[in-house]
Amino acid sequence: MDKRTVLRERFGFRSFREGQEALIDAILSGRDAFGVMPTGGGKSLCYQIPALLLEGLTLVVSPLISLMKDQVAALKEAGIPAAFLNSSLTAAQQREVLRRAELGAYRLIYVAPERLLTDSFLEFAAGQTISLLAVDEAHCVSQWGQDFRPNYRDIPAFVRRLSRRPVIAAFTATATAEVGEDVVRLLELRDPLRLVTGFDRPNLYFDVRRERDKTAWLKTYLEGHRDKSGIVYCATRKTVEQVCEKLRSAGFAATRYHAGLDDAERRENQEDFAYDRASVMVATNAFGMGIDKSNVSFVIHYNMPKNIESYYQEAGRAGRDGAPADCVLLFSPGDVITAEFLIQNGNEREQLDEALRVRLLIRDMKRLRQMQDYCKTDGCYRAALLDYFGEAHAPNCGCCGNCLQREEESAEEGEEEDITLAAQKILSCVRRVERKNGVGLGETMIVLILAGSRDKTLLAREYDLLPTYGIMRDTKRTLLHDYLRALVKQGYLRRPPGDYDVLITTEQAESVLFRQERVLWRHAVQKEQSTRQQKAGASGKPEAADQALFDRLRSLRSELARQAGVPAYVIFHDATLLNMANAKPASEAELLAVSGVGEQKAKKYGQAVLAVTAEWRQAQQAKKSSKAKKKEPQPPLRLTPEQLSRYVFQPEGVSMTAFARALTALKDENEPGALTGRQLSDRLLAEGLLTEETAETGRLRRRPTPAGEAAGILMTERVKEDGEVYSMVTLTEEAQRQLIARLSEGLVIE
Repeated sequence: MDKRTVLRERFGFRSFREGQEALIDAILSGRDAFGVMPTGGGKSLCYQIPALLLEGLTLVVSPLISLMKDQVAALKEAGIPAAFLNSSLTAAQQREVLRRAELGAYRLIYVAPERLLTDSFLEFAAGQTISLLAVDEAHCVSQWGQDFRPNYRDIPAFVRRLSRRPVIAAFTATATAEVGEDVVRLLELRDPLRLVTGFDRPNLYFDVRRERDKTAWLKTYLEGHRDKSGIVYCATRKTVEQVCEKLRSAGFAATRYHAGLDDAERRENQEDFAYDRASVMVATNAFGMGIDKSNVSFVIHYNMPKNIESYYQEAGRAGRDGAPADCVLLFSPGDVITAEFLIQNGNEREQLDEALRVRLLIRDMKRLRQMQDYCKTDGCYRAALLDYFGEAHAPNCGCCGNCLQREEESAEEGEEEDITLAAQKILSCVRRVERKNGVGLGETMIVLILAGSRDKTLLAREYDLLPTYGIMRDTKRTLLHDYLRALVKQGYLRRPPGDYDVLITTEQAESVLFRQERVLWRHAVQKEQSTRQQKAGASGKPEAADQALFDRLRSLRSELARQAGVPAYVIFHDATLLNMANAKPASEAELLAVSGVGEQKAKKYGQAVLAVTAEWRQAQQAKKSSKAKKKEPQPPLRLTPEQLSRYVFQPEGVSMTAFARALTALKDENEPGALTGRQLSDRLLAEGLLTEETAETGRLRRRPTPAGEAAGILMTERVKEDGEVYSMVTLTEEAQRQLIARLSEGLVIE
């Protein structure tokens, strides 16, 4: 068996990703290797494939219990014998793992660095043929990295105790040049192949926001992502507790993770998140290193991290499956104070000498300033991150928060829309907030007030008593944000000096509020979200026709995961389900052609998957048959003058739909033909009696032109039973008479 056969049959992939093959070839040839690959770039395959091709055992040094468990579970699902040794096992279980390993039951064993130099493990290792020692999260060996683990420095001592030195391969997703040199030197790698495939993650959207009320923004964001899974990082345990409780009170399935919880609760909460029982994990940086959950769709930093390495590693836990994902940092000046306190009072340096402690303090304060610079940059966020890691890049990515904002501001083409009415409502709302508080509010809170949100913070401050509360509840919140940004750009709103994103009205706003000044908004036709996804080159979810199949496959995966007692992504990643939904396999051979499906998984789950795709195809065929049985479209309505003479004119006016129905009712029962209000509207539009415009909701609507009004076609207001006022096109009696006369003369409306 060769490397490509293993890749295809065991892991279900048809080709290697960038860097994988070169690293695998180096390891198989007996050469040490050091790979820096982005999260989701396939680092684990670089040692898992050699482990199946080399004689003997592969040891994988891994820093976290949860990571080991997920990796071993995934390997077992692929039919690869593997085990782990860590403190989650009892002494008897550990002895059993070692006993089975001595009998050759495993190809890979994951082990924590703290266990390497224990007597029992050294005794075990002495009797084994260890061909490969893989070091995962290798940056942990360097005290200049953000996750320094002193026991990682025991690895060379362990290797020296072996009768034969194995190949050593080290991997990480986050390492500056300084940390990379440390990895090679401290792990004593011999002439390693050094391969850096890059730090860029094109599917990730980066943004930094300044919000006066972070919780309100977070709730609004999560409301639009209820079907997604994500992480909210906080700087302190106290903030984790507060944010988690607020999210739970708002109805979100949130859980928490920090070092102050006991081991049992941390383990239970992490499993709730991994198994999708909780969609939001609120955590300190104690959570997540090496997390293998593939369907994390967003990472929100509620507070600014202490350095860019930490931020990029934590943000990188989003979008491991290659789908579009958001990485948003909520910045405020208080975050800097908190970070400085944590740096100056951290206990991780207690065992170091004074001179080294001072050096580390100076380093950490420098990194904090670099983190601040990132938060405050008006340049490309992606470029700033790649600059930090020394990677060449284009000056602008075109799909981060700053790039999209600049693109919108500099767009020379697009639709120009009259938003005067919307502007008046928004400016009135901001003005009333200023009068109530003496100060303005952030953009998110203004949107919540306009939208009539029942947010607890909003209600507690009695913003629901403002006359403008809910005045734009029928307008999409994304469009409200667009309007606010447009009003800031045009000078009707401004942000006063300071660190919070507060909005207040300007003198120029009075011209709109009191002197009927028109407000025009030129905006790009393409909206931000679609721009982000298209520019990220991400595939996103299946096309609309396949969405039902994708959802059905996700339900099947959840059931299979429940039966197997593993997280859903261990069965199949979202990307694999997406491939299935697009391929719609009808046979085992077609299923094996789906990227991410190997022979073992096809054998275990293929019958269930094929049953779902077959059911979907049958449903689609039934729909097609049903459509084919539908009657042919009705021919146009043709009425004789005698029939038309029976029409009863409505002096109070009539809608086009009602007029069309009344005309259709004039024909004899067995005669063909029908007329709809839409057909009538299309004819009036074609003749220039109606025009089309964009409403406040963003939808197109039709209203009479001056010629239409002269013909008796008017826009009138009606009131629904619940008191809501709406507008509609009405045909006056004069308009009805003119249309009847034209129909009598032979006009046909198709």
